[in-house]
Amino acid sequence: MDNIKEDVVGAWNQVHRCLEKKLPGHAIHAWFEPIIPVGFRNGSFVLEVPNQFFLEWIESHYKDDIIKALEKTYSDKIQYKFLITKEKKKKVERTAPQTSAFEPKAKRFNNLNLKYTFENFIVGSNNEFAKTASESVANNPGEQNFNPLIIYGGVGLGKTHLMHAIGNRALENNRDLNIVNITSEQFTLDFVNSLRKNKTIEFAQNYRSSDILLIDDIQFFRGKEQTQEQFFHTFNVLHQSGKQIVLTADKFPGEMKGLQTRLLSRFQSGLSVDVQPPNFEVRVAILLEKAEQNGLSLDYSIIEFIAQHIKNNVRELEGTIIRLLAKSSLLNVEINNRLVTEVVKERVGGRIGNQVSIENIVKKVSEVSHIKENDIVGKSRKMEITEARQVSMYLCRDIMGTSLNNIGMFFGGRDHTTVIHALKTVNEKKSNNVRMKKMITSIRKELGFSFL
Repeated sequence: MDNIKEDVVGAWNQVHRCLEKKLPGHAIHAWFEPIIPVGFRNGSFVLEVPNQFFLEWIESHYKDDIIKALEKTYSDKIQYKFLITKEKKKKVERTAPQTSAFEPKAKRFNNLNLKYTFENFIVGSNNEFAKTASESVANNPGEQNFNPLIIYGGVGLGKTHLMHAIGNRALENNRDLNIVNITSEQFTLDFVNSLRKNKTIEFAQNYRSSDILLIDDIQFFRGKEQTQEQFFHTFNVLHQSGKQIVLTADKFPGEMKGLQTRLLSRFQSGLSVDVQPPNFEVRVAILLEKAEQNGLSLDYSIIEFIAQHIKNNVRELEGTIIRLLAKSSLLNVEINNRLVTEVVKERVGGRIGNQVSIENIVKKVSEVSHIKENDIVGKSRKMEITEARQVSMYLCRDIMGTSLNNIGMFFGGRDHTTVIHALKTVNEKKSNNVRMKKMITSIRKELGFSFL
């Protein structure tokens, strides 16, 4: 105990090293490096922290970790106490010359993604209104009817693209604009760090000096009361000054939970526009555009196949093209049917095979050939029924890769040699029989495998 009293700094460093082994690096950097050990009084470490907020955060999030670190480092039971930095010391710190991440910045638009423009945004019925509203805001920022503009919808549907496009277009029109583009997480982190370092004034200036404020994913403000409070005041200052605010969210503001009522009221005073999952035609257009951008020449049947199976996420569509290109170049293989199927299965979690069954195939063959399903799997040897049965067997093998024995078992317990004969017959017919070729093509398309 006496040794600890003599070397308080060394003692705290030992505890600090113990905490480093357990807590993530960002937590150590943000919450423990600023702590200064100042003495040892009445059996307790006295630790200096910058402010009350810092003290309360440490106590609510890391109290048990500190106690365990003390117990693990020293056999004696040692307590700790926090001392908030005196006001006098704060003033000295404020006047001392230093570089800070929270000094007001003249501009913060360099993190806009220049690839996100209105020109390369694929428009369809699912997003046309959102795109039109975004262009209006970009050309006339601060217009009260569209302020704030909230773009909402699911993941990967183009909300961020539109938000960055607004910033890029506005800068094309006026290079002097101060555009602040940030995620809600970064806004929160900036605010917390400003509290920790007693720089809330600089924080407020940094955001409230913007001409256009772009914040992505505002749903992550849920449950962060102090952050919401700060954003509320920032919102009011900008809105009253005629500055444009653009936000993205995962749902309509009126459906959000965990946000202050007065904040939701401000959100609903402007314009909310939604982006929906793209329809088939838009998905095809996105894939064609992305393939062209990457120098890929893909058959339309392949584009159609991808669009049929990846439906709800624009980002997944774009990622599929990138994945195809990467696999083709890294493995030095052509982009063929097998590679496309493999990549699409990866993107949809391997669900392609599960979406098609022997029953599905028989049902589709029945619909196209007008032969009853029971007859197809039955014992009849009528020519038209036999043909429908052989086509069904062929598609089971060709699309699903079902074993010969399993195919034979499903179709009335037939021998695998019967299945082989069916496959051979259909292969020969589809090469020189236009009717058979059209029939197989039609069924494949119905099942989403038209390109095979």
